[in-house]
Amino acid sequence: MTDLRHYDVIVSPAITEKSTMASEQNQVVFNVARGATKPEIKAAVEALFGVKVSGVNTLVRKGKVKRFRGTIGRQSDVKKAIVTLAEGHSIDIATGL
Repeated sequence: MTDLRHYDVIVSPAITEKSTMASEQNQVVFNVARGATKPEIKAAVEALFGVKVSGVNTLVRKGKVKRFRGTIGRQSDVKKAIVTLAEGHSIDIATGL
């Protein structure tokens, strides 16, 4: 039985060129909630995907100031988690949850 809070921790997979290259080192990149801690992220990934996590690194990408039709706006900050999976485990991001 997966806890519904796990779905609040992991927002979406981060699909970028850099995250695709990290998948070769058995790592997966997720956008996570701003208040999520490393133990919460580890528990959520293990529960939702049924894999063993060996490490979690996090970073906060600060929001950028952008212009749209002359109006200045600001993108919100994004917290990312780089999850290292144990040997022999993998997650196929393309299938989704």
